[in-house]
Amino acid sequence: MTSFEEIERRFIVDGRGEKPWRSGSTSSQIQQFYFGKDTMRIESGVLMMEDVPLTPLTSEELEVWNSRVDWSGRLRIRDGLNIITCKSRTSKDTAFELEWAVSPELGEAVNSLGPYPTVEKTRYVWTGVDGGIWEVDEFEGRLAGVILAEIELTSPNQAVEIPDWVGHEITGLPSWSNRSLADTIGN
Repeated sequence: MTSFEEIERRFIVDGRGEKPWRSGSTSSQIQQFYFGKDTMRIESGVLMMEDVPLTPLTSEELEVWNSRVDWSGRLRIRDGLNIITCKSRTSKDTAFELEWAVSPELGEAVNSLGPYPTVEKTRYVWTGVDGGIWEVDEFEGRLAGVILAEIELTSPNQAVEIPDWVGHEITGLPSWSNRSLADTIGN
């Protein structure tokens, strides 16, 4: 695994009962805006979104970018921090991921190019009995009631103790990606 690879497993959570992931965990408010794949490009080593320069890429980031062709992008605003993320899936549980913190002004400039499909959620970070760090997203707005949990792994074969409250695994099911959920409900 490289530092740009993200390996994760994802699950649906039935939130009708107790919510143990809320106890003793931290939480964040998140908004995510998903842009079209054709809106991003590299120009003179700078990631561009339409005519807005987002960030210069390091030589290592450029190498990763050029090794893949199918990148999708998003702007995440998490507790006031703006993060641009580009992902390119390599398998059902693995993707290359590049991300950069950007100023709120740049985040607003990107958003002004929209509207973009959006999700809003509260994310809880919960530690499992095996020390695994779970991110549990309780969606809001038109997706209220949807709860998804994911755990990042160091390898696809890493053993994980699945908590009792975790339901059906949705790893690799494209219709359950945050982007697909955002596309489904529209702007």
